[in-house]
Amino acid sequence: MRLVGALADRRQWVADDCSIDRTMRILGTRSAMLIMREAHYGTTRFDDFVRRAGITEAVAAARLRELLKTGLLERRTYQEPGQRSRKEYVLSQAGVDLQPALLALMQWGDRHLPRPDGPPLVLRHAGCDAPVALRLACEQGHEVQPEEVAVHSRLS
Repeated sequence: MRLVGALADRRQWVADDCSIDRTMRILGTRSAMLIMREAHYGTTRFDDFVRRAGITEAVAAARLRELLKTGLLERRTYQEPGQRSRKEYVLSQAGVDLQPALLALMQWGDRHLPRPDGPPLVLRHAGCDAPVALRLACEQGHEVQPEEVAVHSRLS
C-alpha cells in the first residue's frame, strides 16, 4: 500500500479511530473469530459453539453477547417437537459480509502456516467446482496488486 497526499507524511497524522481498530475491538479475540467461523459453517446453538470452537461456556456466553450487541449475529427462536422454545444464533447481514475477511485469513494460514499434509479445507465454487481464491480488485474489475493500493484521506 502507498499512502497518498497528506497521508504520505506519517509525522503529520495518527491512524486513530480507524476501521481496522474498530473492527478488532469486536473481533480481536480468538474466541470471537472461532464463533464467527462456526456461524459461517452453520452452527447456531450455544452448546455447539462451545464444543466446536473449543471454548468454555462462560467465554462463549460473553462472546455471543458481544457479537449480538455489535450486530454480527442475531437471535432467533426455535422449538423442536415436544420441547420448550429456545434461542439460536444466526448471522446477520453484517456477519455474512464478514465472509471475505474470514476466507482471507483461512487462505493466508494455508499459505504461510502450512500443514505438512495440505490445508484441512478447500474452497470451491459450488457452481463449477473451481477453486475459490480471494483477490483484490477495483470497482472497474481490475485485479490490484498489494503495492498498487493507494490510501487516500477521506478529506482529500
